[in-house]
Amino acid sequence: MATRTIAGKTVQVNEEGFMTDPSEWTKEIAVELAKEEGLPALTDAHWKVIEFCRKEGTATGKAPTLRQITTGAAVSTKDMFALFPKGPAKKVARISGLGKPEGCV
Repeated sequence: MATRTIAGKTVQVNEEGFMTDPSEWTKEIAVELAKEEGLPALTDAHWKVIEFCRKEGTATGKAPTLRQITTGAAVSTKDMFALFPKGPAKKVARISGLGKPEGCV
């Protein structure tokens, strides 16, 4: 397994850049990953979705799908695309320190 230093912390990542150990995640890492995804700042709305995904990911062992996020976090699909453009479920999973959601290409 490869490692990478993000926000001063060395973490394990897979070949696609997703963290493989969610326990290594920190909010500082999330901010750096968001910048890499083209999101210069994380708003309260972003954090609401990230925190939901972290909770779900910890409970189930896998990243939630877009449908699970929109239902569970009470955020519309349109808002998800506004918050995390071009592949919101995949982006939020990466920023949340979770693996790639099932069904994402």
